[in-house]
Amino acid sequence: MKILLNEKNVKYLGRALLFDSTLFLSLSGSGFEFAYTGRGLKINLIGGSAAEPPENDGNYARIAVYVDDIRVIDTQVSSREMTLCVAESDETRTSVIRFVKLSECAMSLVGVKPLEINAGETVKPVPAKAHKLEFIGDSITCGYGVDDEDPLHPFKTSTEDVTKSYAFKTARALGADYSMFSTSGYGIISGYTGDPSVKMPSQRIPLFYRSLGFSYDLLPDLPSPMDIPWDFKRFRPDAVIINLGTNDDSYCQEDQARQAEYAAAYTEFLKTVRECNPDAVIFCILGLMGDRLFPWMCKACEDYKASSQDDRIFTVHLDEQDTSAGYVSDYHPLESAHEKAAQTLISEIKKTMGW
Repeated sequence: MKILLNEKNVKYLGRALLFDSTLFLSLSGSGFEFAYTGRGLKINLIGGSAAEPPENDGNYARIAVYVDDIRVIDTQVSSREMTLCVAESDETRTSVIRFVKLSECAMSLVGVKPLEINAGETVKPVPAKAHKLEFIGDSITCGYGVDDEDPLHPFKTSTEDVTKSYAFKTARALGADYSMFSTSGYGIISGYTGDPSVKMPSQRIPLFYRSLGFSYDLLPDLPSPMDIPWDFKRFRPDAVIINLGTNDDSYCQEDQARQAEYAAAYTEFLKTVRECNPDAVIFCILGLMGDRLFPWMCKACEDYKASSQDDRIFTVHLDEQDTSAGYVSDYHPLESAHEKAAQTLISEIKKTMGW
């Protein structure tokens, strides 16, 4: 018996979207969760072009499946079609099943076909949580390289795990459903650049925020995620957390004209975020991988508040990662640094929101 992955049967995690019979998962943390009563089910996946030979340097989508909050599957979608057998048992049991895309949208996409269960078995969505949070960010929010404690190693989807990021940890600690919109290397006015004389204007989160995400990958017979408009009525967050500026800093450096450009563009992006999320409190955070642009982020927030009379904007400074403790790949933060950042953010959200 096949069960369509619509919201009558499962709870969506993040910006999940159903196309005909395929649930489209692009962004970090996207997925679905449900209560299953039975003796074993099958989850049928389709991979994008990243799952075709040549092997794309191993940058297949990384996914995880949890049964009653225990990760039982952690794998990559390395073929165009894959079937996962979950919650197999000799007797009928009720379990909560959670499917999470651990890697980001840029390199890898996943489609999920209808679940296969046996006659008489049931699938029901789990209840919504008390709060809703949206995170907008870059590689830090994606959990870049968190499973590879060698700073000289490059990006790999196999070492990226959004559940070890400050964002996921914050949502979990606050008992919140989440949505994440994050892409490694992206910024407000420029993506990461190894040469400050070279601006990367195509790698900007504001270009794609209103979509299902940015990706170099494609799923068969489905549009590119950046061509799919996102309906913000589908997920109304209580708070939006923006963590952008680390990649812009690679371009801005100490140049005050560029820093001012960043602040002005940040102010414009706040207008977009507010338009899309009219009821949310907005937290603007920065500092985990350097805080040189933090004063300019604060200026952007003050300029926005002055022009809009919108006082539901708050800034949070994150301590820079402890370099003596080490790094993960490409000098990104250890999970322990993510945990420290999460604790700072959790405290600020609780204080501001009264949770």
